[in-house]
Amino acid sequence: MDLSFTANEDAFRAEVRGWLNAHRPHTPLESLDTAVGFEQHREWERVLFDGGWSVPHWPEKYGGRDCSLVEWLIYEEEYYASGVPGRVSSNGISLLAPTIFEFGTPEQQDWFLPRMASGEHIWAQGWSEPDAGSDLASISTRAVRDGDHFVLNGQKTWCSRGAYADWIFCIVRTDPDSERHAGLSYLLVPAETPGLERRIIRRLDGEPNFAELFFSDARVDAKHLLGAEGAGWSVAMATAGSERGLNLRAPGRFTAAADRLIDLVKSADVAPSANVQDGIVDGWMRAQAYRMLTYQTAARLSNGDPIGSEASYMKVFWSELDVDLHQTALRLAGPRSELVAGSSDAVANGRWLTDWIFALSGPIYAGTNEIQRNIIAERVLGLPRR
Repeated sequence: MDLSFTANEDAFRAEVRGWLNAHRPHTPLESLDTAVGFEQHREWERVLFDGGWSVPHWPEKYGGRDCSLVEWLIYEEEYYASGVPGRVSSNGISLLAPTIFEFGTPEQQDWFLPRMASGEHIWAQGWSEPDAGSDLASISTRAVRDGDHFVLNGQKTWCSRGAYADWIFCIVRTDPDSERHAGLSYLLVPAETPGLERRIIRRLDGEPNFAELFFSDARVDAKHLLGAEGAGWSVAMATAGSERGLNLRAPGRFTAAADRLIDLVKSADVAPSANVQDGIVDGWMRAQAYRMLTYQTAARLSNGDPIGSEASYMKVFWSELDVDLHQTALRLAGPRSELVAGSSDAVANGRWLTDWIFALSGPIYAGTNEIQRNIIAERVLGLPRR
């Protein structure tokens, strides 16, 4: 396997790095989970879009550069290494967009994708319900067809970006007599739809990262049905493959964290213990291993192969790696690691602590790792179902 980059790819990396360094915000943005920070990050999305760097792997007609998957991975590496703001639009561009490219009508693609790329539309994910978390096949939110509209009734919870998003992509049951995977449909719902109530769910730090959604005879135009009516499970599994695989968590996120961990060692007042040293080396090696796996996956996808159940073991790997990298950093920093942003002696202004708290959700969202291990056992290893 050739692990070297071409001259064109090296030039692409240099272009990305130069643009990000030239356009980074002069002052740090507030948390994207706050109302003010959300809009600041939306403005950053527009800066990226105007520069042609919001979605470089998309077709030019939707604001992209027609980059290859390898170039996109290079872009992600440079993006995370540069320390520029995070992407408030990740639910849309990383999860929903590949699904729209695969299942959307030309009209849906032409209308939704440019607005997603520019940050005009920020998306929330409306899948989980109080009685249907990882088991999406048991959802009960109903959508009854009424002429050119669907009438929605039910509840969604733990909706990422749900507090301030403009649109929500939802899985609903359009056949009231169906069970499990049958009779589901995939709807794109405006957040300001009459009959849709949003209630903020605050994290332990008080920030409104999530929301509950309550539908009470909410009418959604049938033109916002993605894929065929009743075929929502297949559409949702395409999104889930993006969520668990390389689209949502490109390796640049973890190689950058591993490099920051090494910088933290260099700035430490005392040498780390042997156990912490082992954690640092292990984390760096695993980040590089995930990087190699992802480039291999990108090569397969470029040859026309689909990403299948292997997305489940990629998800288990990156989510547990993320937790371990940040736990190692907190152990290295000692008592100072507990100081939050704004504290005079906080390590990296509390970033390691904040990112560790977020990393803890990784083994849960996108389908719990327990469920993913069941998928790996049955569909990758071929073990019998018990």
